Amino acid sequence: MQPIGTLRLGVNIDHVATVRNARGTAYPDPLRAAEIAEAAGADGITAHLREDRRHISDADIEGLMASLKLPLNLEMAATAEMQAIALRHRPHAVCIVPEKRQEVTTEGGLDVARQENRLGDFIAPLREAGMRVSLFIGHEPEQIRAAARIGASVVELHTGAYCDFHYEGAHDKRDAELARLAEGAALAHALGLEVHAGHGLTYETVAPVAAFPEVMELNIGHFLIGEAIFLGLDAAIREMRRLMDAARAAG
Repeated sequence: MQPIGTLRLGVNIDHVATVRNARGTAYPDPLRAAEIAEAAGADGITAHLREDRRHISDADIEGLMASLKLPLNLEMAATAEMQAIALRHRPHAVCIVPEKRQEVTTEGGLDVARQENRLGDFIAPLREAGMRVSLFIGHEPEQIRAAARIGASVVELHTGAYCDFHYEGAHDKRDAELARLAEGAALAHALGLEVHAGHGLTYETVAPVAAFPEVMELNIGHFLIGEAIFLGLDAAIREMRRLMDAARAAG
């Protein structure tokens, strides 16, 4: 069983690249965003290299690996192309996510239970190369148990439905989803998995998830990049860090 420790913040810089790519220029630079995030108190940087390269590019990954001081968490689909890229760069961590070309953002968690053999074979070389392997999944017990069986080090629980219910005003559904996330975090921890969480978290929704004692890392991106328009990236990250730390301290 993993020890319960300090809550870490991973900052996802994908949408700095989205803004850059909208004009086809060299700015804003995701690497500069990573440097600001480090100064503001981030513990790691997340970047999702998609098949269609809609935001983060191969050159971004090259630059991050060459210059980044914080650990890099490379989000990617379970494809041969992405496995080869990860094995070439050997980032600190890889997070395997489901990916569909037509989706706006990641719509749900991996169905590990129905792909145990394929995903087990896929992550084995990554683990052997020394990378921390995370699976982005829902809170369902069968998915968590399957992740443990195939040898993942980490599960990242998908908090998107919880956040959606909050902003829809569906508070009963929100609270029920939050309870299921808490149960999932407890089960994953009991099975020896390190527990992370992320997707859609904002200043309004982060505290209840940050308070789960089993959760060791939150990965947050889109909201922080959006809030940076109004506050600046440094201030946006520092406020998220403050809210996370206060929620963890309050238990």
